[in-house]
Amino acid sequence: MKLATLDNGTRDGCLLVVSRDLKRALDVSHIAVNMLAAIENWRSVEPQLQALYTQLNAGQFDGSLAFDPTAVMAPLPRTYQWLDGSAFLNHGELMQKAFHLDPIEGADITPLMYQGAGDDFLGSRADIPLPSESLGIDFEGEYGVIVDSVPMSCSAADAAAHIKLIVQINDMSLRALAPREMKTGFGFVQAKSSSSFAAVAVTPDELGDAWQDQRVHLPLQVNWNGEWFGHPNGREMNFSFAELIAHAAFTRKLSAGTIIGSGTVSNADRSAGSACISERRAIEMIEHGKPQTGFMQFGDRVQMDVIGADGQSLFGGIDQRVVAAD
Repeated sequence: MKLATLDNGTRDGCLLVVSRDLKRALDVSHIAVNMLAAIENWRSVEPQLQALYTQLNAGQFDGSLAFDPTAVMAPLPRTYQWLDGSAFLNHGELMQKAFHLDPIEGADITPLMYQGAGDDFLGSRADIPLPSESLGIDFEGEYGVIVDSVPMSCSAADAAAHIKLIVQINDMSLRALAPREMKTGFGFVQAKSSSSFAAVAVTPDELGDAWQDQRVHLPLQVNWNGEWFGHPNGREMNFSFAELIAHAAFTRKLSAGTIIGSGTVSNADRSAGSACISERRAIEMIEHGKPQTGFMQFGDRVQMDVIGADGQSLFGGIDQRVVAAD
């Protein structure tokens, strides 16, 4: 099943069921007024939404409308909690090598994770407004999951059942601000502007065989200003989404609607490219002694997409420009 949020002028939008081919959509606000309401009441609303999704794909619903990715918000425009991991150890190892950093003790055993701001997510075609080009503007291609209510100390084995939707994310980073915030030990605030999400969220079954071991076994296609930047595959996650959920829930419950990100998708094979500029710069530093690629400038465009086995976009993709904030 594919779900989206129509921008109807309200803060949380209107819930849509979207056809598998991303061509048609159906207003289902009579079942759940918005995405958060659907996640909070998933057990009761999911069968109703699934039935309408089946009808929509069969062309049996006259009340549908053309799906327009420019008219939707992030699938979950705001939520109580946004937790982002760093589940691809290759990315961290490249950073450590490039900047001559000491390895983080236990990073291969215990996932790294920070708590971000969940109050203002951007839609897949929304401009990314920022105050200055000097902030080291960087995109970050990720996968993520949305969970229902997760009990405290939930095991990884049990956590898998709490994954209700999978999302595609552009977790923007401001690299010039990150070093100071990391040194404080209090985590990111200014260095993380509003994250963006692809047009639709999908249930795990939509991925078919590409959803294995709570990982997305598909390449994330990234283009910057119309040129290929990378296509790293999500299968190389060192920690599964179930393990990330269990880590986050060790000392507290997670509210329904919590989003957990994978961190930058990264592969050991250099031919896969990268999903963020910072990683490419790290590789350049290792191979050439200094970075050769600059960060984003106003007017730059980033595109990200995930193509399924049928050759179609799974999440509706991301296509955004960085612009000067008013």
